[in-house]
This record gives sequence, C-alpha cells and structure tokens, in this order.
Amino acid sequence: MTTNGAAGPPRHLRTPEAARFLGLSDRTLEKHRSYGTGPIYRKIGGRVVYTLDDLQAWSERGARTSTSDPNAQVVSPAKRHAASAPAFIAPVTRGEETGR
Repeated sequence: MTTNGAAGPPRHLRTPEAARFLGLSDRTLEKHRSYGTGPIYRKIGGRVVYTLDDLQAWSERGARTSTSDPNAQVVSPAKRHAASAPAFIAPVTRGEETGR
C-alpha cells in the first residue's frame, strides 16, 4: 500500500477527518458505510478509520471527462437501495406461530 508521498505506515483518519477530506458531512460518510456504498474502512479497537489511499481511490471512481463519459464508474449515493432493503414481514399474531 502506498502512502501520501512519505515513507512509513499509511495515515488513518477517523470519520470526521475523512468526511472533511472528501468534502462530505460526517453523517453522509456514516450512511455510506452503513449502506455499503462508501470507501473501504477498517475497525481498529472498535474505532472506524480510513486510509488516505482508500479515500482517494473511492473518490477517483467519480472522476469524469464529460457528462457522457462512457468509461465512467459509478459512486452510489448514500441511501438504501431497493434491492438491499429488507422486505416487509407481517407481524405474527397470537396463535399463528403454532398453527392454531
């Protein structure tokens, strides 16, 4: 893994720093993480951290040369998609669980 031009370990950013780096709000980055649409992250000691390389790679997916760029990749919005949302399950009423 490369670093930001300096020798040594990659720099890890916590959610507020990573969000500022990307120009997003903390909450938007949290939503991306929750929905699986955001950059790669790590959990270290219960803390969520991002590397600069992973943030830059995710950001580069949104790079375009024009509005009709045929080679453009997609950076999904921070929202739940219908395919990943759980289907509604009707609550079980008393007596149904045993078939009575």
